[in-house]
Amino acid sequence: MFSFLWSLGAFIVALGVLVAVHEWGHFYVARLCGVQVERFSIGFGKPFWRRTDKHGTEFVLAAIPLGGYVRMLDERVDTVADNLKHKAFNNKPVGQRMAIIAAGPVVNFLFAIVALFVMNLVGLQTVKPIVGEVTPASVSAQAGLESGSLITAVGSRDTADWEAVNLELVSYIGQSSIPITAQTANGDSRSLEFDTSNWNFDPEKESALDSLGMQPYRPAAKLELSVVAPDSPASKAGLQVGDNLLSLDGEPIESWEGLVATIGERPGEKVTFEVSRDGQSSTIDATIARRDTQQGQIGYLGVSPTFEPWPQGYVFVHQYGPVEALVKAADKTWRLMTLSVSMIGKLVTGDVSLNNLSGPISIAQGAGVSAGYGLVYFLSFLALISVNLGIINLLPLPMLDGGHLMYFTIEWLTGKPVSEAVQEWGFRIGGVILLMFMGIAIFNDISRIA
Repeated sequence: MFSFLWSLGAFIVALGVLVAVHEWGHFYVARLCGVQVERFSIGFGKPFWRRTDKHGTEFVLAAIPLGGYVRMLDERVDTVADNLKHKAFNNKPVGQRMAIIAAGPVVNFLFAIVALFVMNLVGLQTVKPIVGEVTPASVSAQAGLESGSLITAVGSRDTADWEAVNLELVSYIGQSSIPITAQTANGDSRSLEFDTSNWNFDPEKESALDSLGMQPYRPAAKLELSVVAPDSPASKAGLQVGDNLLSLDGEPIESWEGLVATIGERPGEKVTFEVSRDGQSSTIDATIARRDTQQGQIGYLGVSPTFEPWPQGYVFVHQYGPVEALVKAADKTWRLMTLSVSMIGKLVTGDVSLNNLSGPISIAQGAGVSAGYGLVYFLSFLALISVNLGIINLLPLPMLDGGHLMYFTIEWLTGKPVSEAVQEWGFRIGGVILLMFMGIAIFNDISRIA
């Protein structure tokens, strides 16, 4: 229950911030262009807070926190007095109207730069992309990638950490090869060509790294428990943090990975552990719980191990001075923008399945997880969603900012506005398309947690 409330709260905060940023862009440029803004609302439905400023703009917080809007004076929907017609949106030059509409997405991109700039100033702890295991006969193995190698670049993009590696790998979906630069354990730099002509990557089932047959290096897991989840089978059986697991049903436990595999294969079964606690050995009976996954039912115990310490130099902190932090933030924002556009294109061409669309439930889960890790991780999440919000709003679909810009561009080129009838049909078609994609995204969210 706490996890749900935490994710919901983080989602509301994230959505509120991003909607406020987006709508502020429209509001600010409208004011600069002399348009009378009637209402600036965060949320829909019944207002629970409102205030009117000296310019006559009503600022509102409404009950349903799923969006927002800026309502401008417009003769197409309002009865406008003669002395206010010069302040109506529809009476402004087409260039100004285009600027007002474009300002929302543009401010989303600027917000992403600011969020990443702050993140770079504060510092983010991360891990170098050093390869652990390479799966035999996999794409990685066939390309000659070695365990212990440091991935320094994917294509022409440098990769300082695993997040960068994942982003760049995903950008190659649909292509026949991936060029990778790796530094071997003895310091030699090698250029590798990953053959992805038969790359079957399904983000729903595995990561890009797993699908290519490489695993990030992780310190070895010990058999000492670091976490025993509340109300889990382990907690109910009496296992405690600090317990050392010695055997399972009389068989010595050789490794944590072996234990996980065994537990996963025995859902619902009763087992007996021999543990060492404070220098004393004892036996503990437990019943393995069942957990449903896309691959079927697996066993679940509810414990996590302690790990060996990271080797020196593997973990580092992304932290920069003001100038470099700004440059890095702008570069990362641009990369997120180009990758978002690329993914939309791959959805259209079929290289990326519609099953990979995510909706509000997935976003809420992401918000909760990132907020749980701390402010800098939450800022990174906000930057990612802000960029996606900006890109989606620029799609040339009526009802979105991009649809309005499309109509205004036609007006600018032809010298006359698009007819009301054409715009009305466009809004209807755009609404159907948006509802279809929203339905698919929500269905995908529900299927992931079902």
